[in-house]
Amino acid sequence: MDPDLAVKALVEEFVPKTITSLHRRYPNMVQLYLNDDEDVRPPQSLHPAFFGCFDWHSSVHSHWQVVRALRLFPNATFADAARQALNRSFTAKAIAAEVDYVTDRPSFEMPYGMAWLLQLTAELHEWDSAEACAWSDRLSPLEALAKERMIAYLRRLPYPIRSGLHNQTAFAMGLALDWARSTGAAAYATSFEERARTFFLQDIDAPLAYEPSGVDFLSPTLAEADLMRRVLPHAEFVTWLDGFLGGRDLSAHLAPARPVDASDGQLAHFAGLNMSRAWMLRGIASALPLDDERAMAYQELAQQHLESGLTSALDNDYMVAHWAPSFTLYLLSGRSI
Repeated sequence: MDPDLAVKALVEEFVPKTITSLHRRYPNMVQLYLNDDEDVRPPQSLHPAFFGCFDWHSSVHSHWQVVRALRLFPNATFADAARQALNRSFTAKAIAAEVDYVTDRPSFEMPYGMAWLLQLTAELHEWDSAEACAWSDRLSPLEALAKERMIAYLRRLPYPIRSGLHNQTAFAMGLALDWARSTGAAAYATSFEERARTFFLQDIDAPLAYEPSGVDFLSPTLAEADLMRRVLPHAEFVTWLDGFLGGRDLSAHLAPARPVDASDGQLAHFAGLNMSRAWMLRGIASALPLDDERAMAYQELAQQHLESGLTSALDNDYMVAHWAPSFTLYLLSGRSI
């Protein structure tokens, strides 16, 4: 089958399920910082735009998933349902309520959720269509808040967070930098680049033996390298990578992970780890010279992760289905490369 047709067939399979999750109320994990008794409300009241998909950040990147799928495949069978769902979420009233909630909680969804919010708005900015422009306009107050929160957070963060979970610094910075470049926010791009150099430029000898931790869905090592290939000129990146990873055989250290329990919200994280590793490996390879032997090795390892992890990333259990398909589309559609 033609690779593009194969991707379209997969997208036709999983995006309709995501659409039904966008406004699914329960189960739900609300990250609730209480200011008073009035804050104890159901999810759809607290977050009228992003209450589905189990938690706020998953709802945001699931909306990104639907937007990207609709942009890439505007005539797909799910197109009408996607437009209806996005119109339901992206209303001025709903976004105003989200802005009010986030404004009162400076640390809310930092940095992961806010980085995905910027990625969502970047997708809309890049899509030259009337409906995308309308959705972008409605989201703009939340986008403005997210970009200020992100830059302020990174400026006051003394050291990067090198975990494989939501608080990881490098992954969020990569999404934020892509947003800044995509939208022409040059001053923000420069700030993100400067912070990346401060955090990571001196890193050497990545501790590959420590990966993965038991509930990772991101690779600390690969996310850092995937960020730095965005930041550094090609020659400088190759020199940096020589010190960070050298010529080590990554397949000996970063074999595809096997999810152990799709119904466990934490142990199910490996379903997305394989997808994120694969796109990061492809991103790193894309910044290497064609004659660099690592480029082919990284591409081959990325393919192993894709083939090994695709089925588990599209598992029907809601602890996987509410988020991992977004990672799958990010990989399959070559986002950021």
